[in-house]
This record gives sequence, structure tokens and C-alpha cells, in this order.
Amino acid sequence: MTEALLFDCDGTLVDSLPLYLKAWQAVLQDVAGLEVPVTWFQSKGGVTEEVLLQHMEQDFDCILDQKRILSRSREAVLDLMHSVSENTAVTDIVRAFRGKRPMGVVSNGTRGIVTAALKSTGLYDAFRVVVTVEDMPRPKPAPDGWLLAASRLGVHPDRCIVFEDSEQGLAAGMGAGMRTIDVRQKCPAPHEL
Repeated sequence: MTEALLFDCDGTLVDSLPLYLKAWQAVLQDVAGLEVPVTWFQSKGGVTEEVLLQHMEQDFDCILDQKRILSRSREAVLDLMHSVSENTAVTDIVRAFRGKRPMGVVSNGTRGIVTAALKSTGLYDAFRVVVTVEDMPRPKPAPDGWLLAASRLGVHPDRCIVFEDSEQGLAAGMGAGMRTIDVRQKCPAPHEL
């Protein structure tokens, strides 16, 4: 029996990739004179910002001012967040179960950006728990964030469903012993749950 619904944020609840791409590409060009192809960013979906920067240094053979890039890119994403669009197949589920089932968000993103995304969609108060990268001992693909959310909701992991759009997040959900739904494949209608 499903007792709780847990959602990733970026790419799952909201289509934030275009915002991240725009912000990161502008900051990288301005700070480091680096042009990073869209396909490269797409291949790194679900990783933390720090891991993204490490991959960038390796793949593009460069040394980056990581603190400056992180600070400026986060500001740029927040400046664009008012224009983020919902993934309605997923947010319809949130609205259908609001107040009926405990729900939480687990994201490798920062609290400021995740909060802004949830507030921009009007969904922030639908979630009893929001776990971000700052809360996790280890980010996805480790199961820590999903397990922490289940614990804070008081629900056993095997009674949770995870909605996720990245390989890292799906692996983390499975590692936590939770049922996972890959929203890139097919997201069930609320009545199917």
C-alpha cells in the first residue's frame, strides 16, 4: 500500500533545464570564456552542481573559479525562476493528492532554488517535507535523501513512491527500497495511483 508520494524537483515537477542552461551558459561564458554545448549539459542531468563543475574541468581541460561560478549561476537561475513551467503530468498528481497523502520533495538542488521553483508553481505548501542537497549526507545516486524524507514523514520506505526523471534519482529511489516511476517514460494519471 502506498502511503507517501515523493518527488524530485528539477525535471520532474518543473521543466527547469532551459533556465539552468541559459543561466549556466551565460555565466560560464562571462566568467571563464567557456562555451559548453547543450548536449553536454543534458548528459549530466541529476548530478549536483559541484559534480557538474568537476566533470566540466575534466571534459574541457580547464580550471574554473567554482565558487564564483556557483554563486553567479544560482543568482541567474533565481532571476529566471518566475518563468519556469510545470510538468503538468506530475503536478496534476500533486494537486490531486494535496492534503490526502503525505508528500515530499527530494532534490540534489539547493534549498533556495528548490523553494523558488515550488513557490513559483504554487505547490510549496503541498509538501510536508523538502529535502535538498544541503540536508543529505550523500546526494543522489545515494538513497540518503529519499530515506530522510520517508523518515521525516514517518512512513516506511517500502510504502513510498518516488517520481523522478534522472538515472541518479531512480537508482537512489530503488536503493532506498521504494517503488520508482520514471516520469520521462510515462507518468500515471492521478486516478491510476
